[in-house]
Amino acid sequence: MAAKGRIEIDAEHCKGCELCTTVCPQNVIKMSDWFNVKGYRPAALVDPAGECTGCAVCAVICPDAVITVYRTITGRTPAAALV
Repeated sequence: MAAKGRIEIDAEHCKGCELCTTVCPQNVIKMSDWFNVKGYRPAALVDPAGECTGCAVCAVICPDAVITVYRTITGRTPAAALV
Protein backbone atom coordinates (compact mmCIF):
# COMPACT_ATOMS: atom_id res chain seq x y z
CA MET A 1 0.00 0.00 0.00
CA ALA A 2 1.52 3.23 -1.13
CA ALA A 3 0.53 6.48 0.51
CA LYS A 4 0.39 9.71 -1.43
CA GLY A 5 -0.26 13.00 0.18
CA ARG A 6 -0.20 16.72 -0.11
CA ILE A 7 -0.43 19.55 2.33
CA GLU A 8 -1.88 23.01 2.25
CA ILE A 9 -0.28 25.74 4.31
CA ASP A 10 -2.24 28.84 5.28
CA ALA A 11 0.58 31.17 4.23
CA GLU A 12 -1.00 34.30 5.68
CA HIS A 13 -1.10 32.79 9.17
CA CYS A 14 2.24 30.94 9.04
CA LYS A 15 4.87 32.59 11.27
CA GLY A 16 7.83 30.97 9.52
CA CYS A 17 9.15 29.08 12.55
CA GLU A 18 10.59 26.37 10.23
CA LEU A 19 9.63 23.50 12.56
CA CYS A 20 7.80 21.72 9.74
CA THR A 21 10.89 21.85 7.53
CA THR A 22 12.98 20.11 10.17
CA VAL A 23 10.63 17.15 10.70
CA CYS A 24 9.50 16.37 7.14
CA PRO A 25 10.90 12.89 6.36
CA GLN A 26 10.60 13.53 2.61
CA ASN A 27 12.21 16.99 2.85
CA VAL A 28 9.54 18.58 0.65
CA ILE A 29 8.71 21.60 2.81
CA LYS A 30 10.80 24.71 2.21
CA MET A 31 10.57 28.32 3.29
CA SER A 32 9.15 30.74 0.74
CA ASP A 33 11.27 33.53 -0.69
CA TRP A 34 8.43 36.05 -0.22
CA PHE A 35 6.88 37.60 2.88
CA ASN A 36 3.26 37.34 3.99
CA VAL A 37 1.25 40.35 5.20
CA LYS A 38 2.57 39.85 8.74
CA GLY A 39 6.17 40.05 7.53
CA TYR A 40 7.01 36.35 7.88
CA ARG A 41 8.42 33.98 5.26
CA PRO A 42 5.86 31.14 5.24
CA ALA A 43 6.57 27.49 4.64
CA ALA A 44 5.56 25.97 1.31
CA LEU A 45 5.24 22.50 -0.18
CA VAL A 46 7.87 22.00 -2.87
CA ASP A 47 7.05 18.55 -4.21
CA PRO A 48 7.29 18.31 -8.01
CA ALA A 49 7.95 14.56 -7.85
CA GLY A 50 4.96 13.85 -5.59
CA GLU A 51 7.04 12.46 -2.73
CA CYS A 52 4.79 13.70 0.10
CA THR A 53 3.25 10.70 1.88
CA GLY A 54 0.78 12.67 3.97
CA CYS A 55 2.39 11.45 7.20
CA ALA A 56 1.13 14.60 9.01
CA VAL A 57 4.25 15.08 11.14
CA CYS A 58 4.43 18.66 9.89
CA ALA A 59 0.84 19.37 10.93
CA VAL A 60 1.37 17.86 14.37
CA ILE A 61 4.44 19.99 15.12
CA CYS A 62 3.01 23.25 13.71
CA PRO A 63 2.36 25.54 16.71
CA ASP A 64 -0.15 27.64 14.78
CA ALA A 65 -2.11 24.76 13.17
CA VAL A 66 -1.82 26.24 9.68
CA ILE A 67 -1.09 22.95 7.88
CA THR A 68 -3.86 20.76 6.47
CA VAL A 69 -2.89 17.26 5.32
CA TYR A 70 -4.60 15.27 2.57
CA ARG A 71 -3.66 11.59 2.25
CA THR A 72 -4.62 8.88 -0.23
CA ILE A 73 -3.66 5.25 0.22
CA THR A 74 -3.56 3.20 -2.98
CA GLY A 75 -3.59 -0.54 -3.37
CA ARG A 76 -5.92 -1.14 -0.42
CA THR A 77 -8.62 -3.79 -0.77
CA PRO A 78 -12.06 -2.42 0.13
CA ALA A 79 -13.40 -3.88 3.40
CA ALA A 80 -16.53 -5.18 1.64
CA ALA A 81 -14.37 -7.36 -0.60
CA LEU A 82 -12.80 -9.09 2.41
CA VAL A 83 -16.10 -10.54 3.65
